[in-house]
Amino acid sequence: MNITQRLTQTLKQSPQQVLLSSLLQLPTLSLEHKIKMELETNPLLEEDTTLEEEFQIEQEAKIEKNEKESEGEAESDATNETDEIEWDEILNDEESFEYRIPKDNSAEVFERPEVYQSTLPEVLLNQLNMTQLTEREYMIGEYIIWNINEDGYLSTTVESIAENLSVDADEVEKVLNVIHYFEPVGIGARDLQECLLIQLKDKGSTNQTAIDILTDHFDDFKNKRYERIAKKTGIELKELKAVVEEIRKLNPKPGEGYINYNENYVVPDLVVEKVDGNYQVELYDWNIPHLRINNSYKKLLLDKKKTSKETKDYIKQRLESARWLINSIHQRRITIKRVMEAIVEKQIAFFEKGKGHIRPMILKDIADEIGMDISTVSRVTNGKYVQTDYGVFELKYFFSERIHGEDGDVSNKEIKDKIKNIIEKENPKKPLNDQKIAELLKKEGFRVARRTVAKYREQMKIPVSRLRRKI
Repeated sequence: MNITQRLTQTLKQSPQQVLLSSLLQLPTLSLEHKIKMELETNPLLEEDTTLEEEFQIEQEAKIEKNEKESEGEAESDATNETDEIEWDEILNDEESFEYRIPKDNSAEVFERPEVYQSTLPEVLLNQLNMTQLTEREYMIGEYIIWNINEDGYLSTTVESIAENLSVDADEVEKVLNVIHYFEPVGIGARDLQECLLIQLKDKGSTNQTAIDILTDHFDDFKNKRYERIAKKTGIELKELKAVVEEIRKLNPKPGEGYINYNENYVVPDLVVEKVDGNYQVELYDWNIPHLRINNSYKKLLLDKKKTSKETKDYIKQRLESARWLINSIHQRRITIKRVMEAIVEKQIAFFEKGKGHIRPMILKDIADEIGMDISTVSRVTNGKYVQTDYGVFELKYFFSERIHGEDGDVSNKEIKDKIKNIIEKENPKKPLNDQKIAELLKKEGFRVARRTVAKYREQMKIPVSRLRRKI
């Protein structure tokens, strides 16, 4: 047996860093749910209602003031009022304009618990956490997962991911190939052909004919030209029928069956408003509970005589966990706000003039601006929404590829808008093909290849010219 010594360099995250990373990727509603779970499981955590009570008192004062003004009370009465208000009497006042139904104490009152359903990103991220990957590969995998649509397909290109994360396309391909075989198998495929082939290979299918048909004759298969396939391959129709039946058992939409964030009402995580000529960023997290450490347990920990060692150890453990959570929530607010402020600064033209003025920008631009890792910016921008004067947008909306134009680089979103406008104005009896659209864009100063037009058109779910034709 040979004993060898090897020096390796590894990067490990502390528990606090892991917690912060997980909180950063959560939208506000999911964060609220997590905090409530922590409040139930950690006795050292409690909700700080001081701020809420102060806010309630302030609102009560405003309401009372407005009511008195509307009733037109005399100025003399107003001046005789004392500065101090007995809020306890007001808040405990039994008189109310609300009609109260007597409570039936005999009836058992309970809330029906909602059945929790995992989202597709949650399912995939859990599997990613259990996969042996480097931190760099994990960052790539996380970014890929957040770019998988509700049908289970990758909604962007490998090249775009590589550019955004400043990594090689080969690294992205390697991680994507791992994700393809997560459950549901075929997830993250770029098209139907790749999705079906992945599922066949995962099943360990010995039917090489099925693989060959999907690889070499997919267009004929998709359009049900079975006679042409039989003629090209020399397979009898009876055998071909059995092969087609096997392929039909595969799942063409592996992402179906999961809760989709887009199916719910979008609750913005941030608000950008113009105040006195400057744009201000505020977190829309008023519903997030304010946390503090329970004083009762603090006293137990300090009481050296009456508190046992086991109890002290338990309190110390839960205290550390509580502090990590409180600090991580605070750090999350700071990080998200810094990222959004940097986005506003880089995309000031959008906030001044609207959607047609978005600039090309990648994650690295923001990461360099605020001095943070690209992975941190990726976690912040995924699944978060901001309310602006021009509507509610996902933070990912502000990131786009660069297209070279005569007047400098422009965002691919601007090119997409131009393609959409060209198609909307085309003659429905003679719709323009991708080559014609590319030529029209070239006349406007945008050198875009035909295949790029086709790619953007497909991303916008606009059919090809022959399917847009109307009689």
